[in-house]
Amino acid sequence: MTDPEHQERMTQLEQRIEAAKRAQDPKPRADEHYSAANLAWRMVIELVAGLGIGFGIGYGLDILFGTLPIFMVLFTMLGLAAGIKTMLRSAKEIQKEQEAEQAERNERT
Repeated sequence: MTDPEHQERMTQLEQRIEAAKRAQDPKPRADEHYSAANLAWRMVIELVAGLGIGFGIGYGLDILFGTLPIFMVLFTMLGLAAGIKTMLRSAKEIQKEQEAEQAERNERT
């Protein structure tokens, strides 16, 4: 056997193995794909959690130091900013997943 023939047969074998692996891949489960409502609730919960944590920290500091609601307002605003930042990070993550799925679908066709 010559070297180019051997390389060609190896390439064909690798392609057949890859095709067999793809055929054996499990199908994606329906419950792993989030609906739009689930994604919206996730983002709302992230925002509310940021607000709640910021409010709790600020209120606790105000009680501890006996101040006016200065810390409560400050930390509520910081919690809002953290919640929005987390929401945006989640949106980017979801967008990347959807782009990867779309690229995979395009690759199959």
